[in-house]
Amino acid sequence: MPPDPLEPSGSPQPPGALPHGPGAAAGTLHLAMHAMACDFGAVVRAGAAELLLQCGTALEVVPEIESWLSPWREDSELSRLNALPAEEPFEPSAALLDLLCLAKDLHEQTDGAFDLATGAQIVLWKRCREEKRLPTEEEIRAALAASGMARLSVHREPPEVRKKTDGLLLDPGAIGKGWALDEAARNLLDAEPKADFLLHGGRSSVTARGTHGQSDGWPVGIGNPLLTRRRLGTVILRNQALSTSGSNIQFFRVGDRRFGHILDPRTGWPTDGMLSVSVVADSAAVADALSTAFFVLGVEKAAACCDTMKGIGAILIPFPERGSRVQPTIVGIPDDQILWDETPVTLR
Repeated sequence: MPPDPLEPSGSPQPPGALPHGPGAAAGTLHLAMHAMACDFGAVVRAGAAELLLQCGTALEVVPEIESWLSPWREDSELSRLNALPAEEPFEPSAALLDLLCLAKDLHEQTDGAFDLATGAQIVLWKRCREEKRLPTEEEIRAALAASGMARLSVHREPPEVRKKTDGLLLDPGAIGKGWALDEAARNLLDAEPKADFLLHGGRSSVTARGTHGQSDGWPVGIGNPLLTRRRLGTVILRNQALSTSGSNIQFFRVGDRRFGHILDPRTGWPTDGMLSVSVVADSAAVADALSTAFFVLGVEKAAACCDTMKGIGAILIPFPERGSRVQPTIVGIPDDQILWDETPVTLR
């Protein structure tokens, strides 16, 4: 099967095609917009022009969310919180409070592998990357001392957030796109409850409802993280979301060492050992956050975490021991929901 025109040039981009795979022969209409430093888009069946317009209206919530969630905008709500000194009370909006409560829960469920409060680490590594050097141990210790959701107090009644240490910076990079997709999908379903559509953010996060073509869901291609122009297979999303994290595209080198962009928030250093992680969940925000957390945890701990969380499935791809053939480990995804091209699979 030739690549779909939307096939990305590299992995890990889960919508290897939008749609792709068996049952995806029916034509589609596409819509795209730019927000959160990436392209968001919608896909509907051919002939559903009115629904595509509704998708466009629903996606208008994405720049609205970016306006209060971006840590790079000085006037955003999140930036105002980041700028406060320790113990200064902050009354969050309902939306920010919901996001912070979810982030707290996911932090606990992943033993700290997902952490929204790692801005200090991200700033440090960004500076070191620009200076083409590694951080010193002293710099790492300082960044760790100004990181961690345990240093953020979040209360619903009354709504209040406090930072327990100065320099604590929140960065929603591992959950923001998924959060925006959930909100856009919710708006669309309010207008058209039985709509068949797929929304994606940056091609690394998608959420889908209904069916497409002859499939009983929306077929989404999973790229090969080693052979970036080849597809591993197709996942059928059945009113679900999917997010992929990987380090084979975003990385840098210092000397002969290669460092990925995904940090282990518990150590302050880039994590290694994994090539790619794709997570299927009911929520795009949860899938977004867990794909990063599972990448940090590795196969065994991610699989154990997946087993304890309802409705979570994962495709875990570590670096192969030898050769260039990847060996995915599948946890919590039914056999009939994944169609493999030619890759050996380990089932858990």
